[in-house]
Amino acid sequence: MTNLDTLYLNADDHNIYRSAQILADGGIVAFPTETVYGLGADACNDHAVAKVFAAKGRPNFNPLIIHLADLTDVTKYARLNDQAKVLAAAFWPGPLSMVLPLADVSPLSELVTAGLNTVAIRIPEHPIGHALITAFGGAIAAPSANPSGRISPTSPQHVMDGLAGKIDVVLDGGNCQVGLESTIITITHDDQIVLLRAGGISVESIEAVIGRPVLRDEQPDVPQSPGQLLSHYAPSAHLQMNINQRLPNHAHLGFGDMECDLNLSVQGDVVEAGANLFSMLRKIDSFAERHALVGITVAPIPEQGLGLAINDRLKRAAAPRD
Repeated sequence: MTNLDTLYLNADDHNIYRSAQILADGGIVAFPTETVYGLGADACNDHAVAKVFAAKGRPNFNPLIIHLADLTDVTKYARLNDQAKVLAAAFWPGPLSMVLPLADVSPLSELVTAGLNTVAIRIPEHPIGHALITAFGGAIAAPSANPSGRISPTSPQHVMDGLAGKIDVVLDGGNCQVGLESTIITITHDDQIVLLRAGGISVESIEAVIGRPVLRDEQPDVPQSPGQLLSHYAPSAHLQMNINQRLPNHAHLGFGDMECDLNLSVQGDVVEAGANLFSMLRKIDSFAERHALVGITVAPIPEQGLGLAINDRLKRAAAPRD
């Protein structure tokens, strides 16, 4: 990909409008959401979407989420049934993505849907991300703004570290609040809710709204949504999960009150751990490299609330590499 002079812009009104114009002209812009930084392109422009895949080195069979400004925009791209409307009322704007059937006539690039008859949609609540989408006036396709398979970015510097020279703009909105990607669900023909990727909205919160269990299908044969490839979110060093103490020649990432090199949450708080996860993975990976260690171990994280999402990311980071 041609080396670009990546602009690093403070997110004031002028630069938000400037970034929206760059999107309209087919450029790609990294912007903040409440979850992680997204790498945005015009979701209806094949060439612009292709530039996102090229910048990330992303497999072209892994679909993208489109980001919209308002619920009224959804029907331009997808069909909402009554169950989807209930979930939208409860969680949008916010870190929930819904995989919905495409509208009968959809303007979306087929690169966004990876050839499927569905599309993942969310409405972010981050004021800068929302302002950019509003100024752009359409659907922005935006995976996380990092090289494919690497640790997701929760700060503008993370984006620059991974993608400087490959994208047009990084719009600086500070650090992301949630620090985990959005939860992704789909809805079956009989209105069952199926979890495709754990994330910033807990399964328990969804179950409280719908009044029944959420089903699980986080590793389908063909990815239905982003984040379903097994080897994903990977640091450079080999990672092992559920290790309670340091192993020889390993960097140890702790949780709770324990001896370790870095700690996701000394208090054992999964929300704090979720917000720290990607930043800590970067730091522990760098620590392992500096000290010539052979791998990374991570303490057990409880499978409750956002712990489910954290363990999902760790499993992908620990998966065998292609």
